[in-house]
Amino acid sequence: MADKKTSRKEDYATWYNDLVYKADLAEHSDVRGCMVIKPYGYAIWENMRDILDAKFKETGHSNAYFPLFIPKSYLSKEADHVEGFAKECAVVTHYRLKNAEDGSGVVVDPEAKLQEELIVRPTSETIIWNSYKNWIQSYRDLPILINQWANVVRWEMRTRLFLRTSEFLWQEGHTAHASKAEAIAEAEQMLEVYADFAENYMAMPVLKGRKTASERFAGAEDTLCIEALMQDGKALQAGTSHFLGQNFAKAFDVKFADKEGKLDFVWATSWGVSTRLMGALIMTHSDDEGLVLPPALAPIQVVAVPIYRTEEERQKIGQKLDQLAIELKTKGIRFKIDDDDNRRPGWKFAEYESKGVPIRLAMGPRDLESNKIEVARRDTKTKETFDFNDLANQLVHLLDSIQENLLQRAKNFRKENTHIIDSYESFKINIDKGGFFLAHWDGTPETEERIKLETKATIRCILFEDKPEPGSCMVTGKPSAGRVVFAKAY
Repeated sequence: MADKKTSRKEDYATWYNDLVYKADLAEHSDVRGCMVIKPYGYAIWENMRDILDAKFKETGHSNAYFPLFIPKSYLSKEADHVEGFAKECAVVTHYRLKNAEDGSGVVVDPEAKLQEELIVRPTSETIIWNSYKNWIQSYRDLPILINQWANVVRWEMRTRLFLRTSEFLWQEGHTAHASKAEAIAEAEQMLEVYADFAENYMAMPVLKGRKTASERFAGAEDTLCIEALMQDGKALQAGTSHFLGQNFAKAFDVKFADKEGKLDFVWATSWGVSTRLMGALIMTHSDDEGLVLPPALAPIQVVAVPIYRTEEERQKIGQKLDQLAIELKTKGIRFKIDDDDNRRPGWKFAEYESKGVPIRLAMGPRDLESNKIEVARRDTKTKETFDFNDLANQLVHLLDSIQENLLQRAKNFRKENTHIIDSYESFKINIDKGGFFLAHWDGTPETEERIKLETKATIRCILFEDKPEPGSCMVTGKPSAGRVVFAKAY
């Protein structure tokens, strides 16, 4: 680990990159724009994936897998969709290599050109709806509720680990329904699943709302989203759920016969979250010392570092910690005893602090004699001495307390950095300070684009509100149906 640490206030971008490397989460690949997710980082992603996967299955969804390659002609079938992704697509044009005649290596065989180019999937609506055409004939075949865990490629010129890379991991749900109402309910349900996961597992509060027409997913009639606020005051779109209407069904001629035998096009949704959630997790909770993880997602929830000088001390302390390990395992706690002789305790303390382990235990000979143990919390950086009796139950309660504290801390930060703005001049002066800005907008794409060009702030979402507050647009003075959320964003 590097001795010099860059603070968040000093240089947020450098702090973020340093943290990802120091916590051993990921690194840049030799393939430009791509990353290597290292075992510790992937373990966090696996915890996210497993929790979400269980939630998807609880709501009736099944996993499937579709091809990585999409014929170019498929993308051409939905005009808005292809326009939205055209500039990000990686294209396969040949299927074979051969040795160069001069012996310099391999070259693309010009005789092996594909009859039709293949797009490396940027998203899978087109390839999936081509399959649904063969699966759906009648209302009896509906609904289809499918999720796919996969990788996608969206060619990026400026990349940042987890937040924006040319290849990333995600899940994408794709569902087919017999009615508009059912499809809308599906899109709304999955947004709630994402919001629940963000708040109760990531300890990250989110705003729920819908995107403006210019910010919608390409090919969607409506895009619902959750938006989170990072510690530098920028917003991050943490998940989206799209009502696709009948657009893809019409593009791929997917019809079904209703109970009266009448043919109609199928109604669709898609929804997804990605490894961008890893970036959100880092930037919501972490500090200048390194990663801070909510216990619900931490690969190691409790780590114990035995401190000893003699082999006898090592064995006695080890027996005590082994006993604790058995008790914690029965309670489902992810526990590690680090008795590696190659590292000093001080090094281990710094390492687990950097990796964000929620609770660190330390036990030496004196602790053993008094039946005590030192307990350090990562979130508050406080230490206490606990009695070893009933320690397992105390640690379970402490993990719950840490989870709650991280969520409350993030909620407080968002509240302190949420501003109600009525004047465009005030908006322009304050937007660079960061945060969510609730302001009136006249609903026109022209005004939305003007604000974006002049301030680099975007409308993050139109909040779901029972009674929106009407007013006047901060830019044009024209009527506004309600305040919307502006912010600078990742």
